[in-house]
Amino acid sequence: MEALEILKRHWGYEAFRPMQEEIISAAADGRDVLAILPTGGGKSVCFQVPALMRDGIALVVTPLIALMRDQVQNLEERGIRALAIHAGMERREVERLLNNAAYGGFKFLYVSPERLGTALFRSWLPLLPLNYIVVDEAHCISQWGYDFRPDYLQIGALRGLTDVPVIALTATATPQVAEDIMDKLAFRGRLLLRSGFERPNLSYIVRRCEDKNGQLADICQGVEGSGIVYMRHRRRCEEMAAYLESRGISASFYHAGLDSALRTQRQEAWRRGEIRVMVSTNAFGMGIDKADVRFVVHAGLPEGPESYFQEAGRAGRDGLSAYAVLLWNDSDLRRLRQLHTVSFPPLENIADIYQKLHIFYGIPYETGAGRQLRFDLEAFAARFRLERAPVHYALRYLERTEHLSFSEDVEISTQVGILAAREVLYDIDLPDPRMVTLLEVLMRRYSGIFSHPVPIREEEVAAACGCGVPALRQLLYRLSLEHVIRYIPGERCSVIYLHHNRLTPGNIDLRPEQYRFLADNARQRADAIADYASETDECRSRRLLRYFGQEESADCGSCDVCRARRSGGAPQASDAAVLRWWNETPAPTLSAFRAHCADPASGMPVDAMERLRALIDAGRLSISPGALEK
Repeated sequence: MEALEILKRHWGYEAFRPMQEEIISAAADGRDVLAILPTGGGKSVCFQVPALMRDGIALVVTPLIALMRDQVQNLEERGIRALAIHAGMERREVERLLNNAAYGGFKFLYVSPERLGTALFRSWLPLLPLNYIVVDEAHCISQWGYDFRPDYLQIGALRGLTDVPVIALTATATPQVAEDIMDKLAFRGRLLLRSGFERPNLSYIVRRCEDKNGQLADICQGVEGSGIVYMRHRRRCEEMAAYLESRGISASFYHAGLDSALRTQRQEAWRRGEIRVMVSTNAFGMGIDKADVRFVVHAGLPEGPESYFQEAGRAGRDGLSAYAVLLWNDSDLRRLRQLHTVSFPPLENIADIYQKLHIFYGIPYETGAGRQLRFDLEAFAARFRLERAPVHYALRYLERTEHLSFSEDVEISTQVGILAAREVLYDIDLPDPRMVTLLEVLMRRYSGIFSHPVPIREEEVAAACGCGVPALRQLLYRLSLEHVIRYIPGERCSVIYLHHNRLTPGNIDLRPEQYRFLADNARQRADAIADYASETDECRSRRLLRYFGQEESADCGSCDVCRARRSGGAPQASDAAVLRWWNETPAPTLSAFRAHCADPASGMPVDAMERLRALIDAGRLSISPGALEK
């Protein structure tokens, strides 16, 4: 079947987006290809279509569990069979899924990168009828990248075990990162296909302000439609959502600390428009298919241009006018510098935390390889009287140097084992007939459940029993009280996987040269985003495009810098804009003027409020006391 025919049949589109057809054609010809497309550029189609053109199954490596689940669900809704294997799954479940991938006629196997190096996965690899290796978020394989993940380096080793082509995709890669990606993935021929990063419908607005809450509320009231507000900390997300609600704005919050069901519920409510503004950490947005986002606001400086460009690009994917707004002040610059210091604790401290981790779990020297540990950061920090942030970043660096793998907020599935023998199970007098139905569903769906506890999918079991997940959990708990089953409730926790036996002090290779390289690279990214925010001599879009290696571009004409140039950028022009609005608006008030200025489309100068006060002080504008109080 031809590529366009597959697109029409499964996605209902009549044509490909820019660069998609070229990428698909190269992959279909069996070439290794690195595709760099902006957020919303349709990266998933670039590997899903060629995989459907060939026999076999595509191995898709991605670090994002939520994205895996979304894509598997989307593919299944289109009648395409797909599987996902990620952290938190028990060995028997992984074996079952790999068996299905090998013999079940599935087209896509999504795998988290830490699974690639396991003996279990390697033992099944020769049996998998692979047609492509797909590397999503490919910048994660590059140490030059902003989100380097050591487990991604396992992908390069697969090239020696299978002869299928590689399709690598990312939304953010500088020229240096792109070269590194192709090196690490052992490309047989360098092919980089890059779409232009211009977003003509997206206006980049930067505002230096102290009252971020007020500015944000004004933006939400001044711009119609759905929006995303990004903040660094979970607590601030919750506080900001509550503040917006108090201002009459439909808002909620989202972060990795919420359980899976609640995150899914809020994500779907936002997607349907029942929640208008989602206040979130960077956990929100990856893979979400919502084209009509009208604004994305960063209420503070992100870590670098890469994450900012990717997150801001979630606005206006439908091609209609949208805004990417960055609110910042001097405190953000100080926090950015402090974050760099915290993110790179001294190497001797990292070595000390390595030893304390093993002490925490009672692991002696020369033992521990392969152990998977459920890790409680707060308990660990409290035990050794340490600050949580340095511990977190020390563990991340130990992961970079391949001493361990550290996965946060992993969902551990609920497990159930039937204790009663099969032949006597129906003789047990159970107090609730729904328990009988539940046991029958469990026996039909899960082999081995009489031998040992097995992971279950609560949503599927609940649906088969005709009840909700909370009711299912109550039934499982009551069956455990009857001593009919062993019930191990699911939980969310962080997981550490030890790559080798515990090393003695002085023998831990922390790669000082790599440490200095990473620290310098992070500092350069922080400097770049600080310059983007503070400099006003270059079009915002051109500055971002140049950072990503696109030297030839025109001024966008719609960012705050271009608008200031168009108005002349002089105080007289600013004064004229303020006077014109105030004189032409029926019954103007201070609050209405502030809301108008907050609208990125208004074209008002950044210092409009200051210009208003200056005009009043100079006697050029007369305002009634009632208008000022409102």
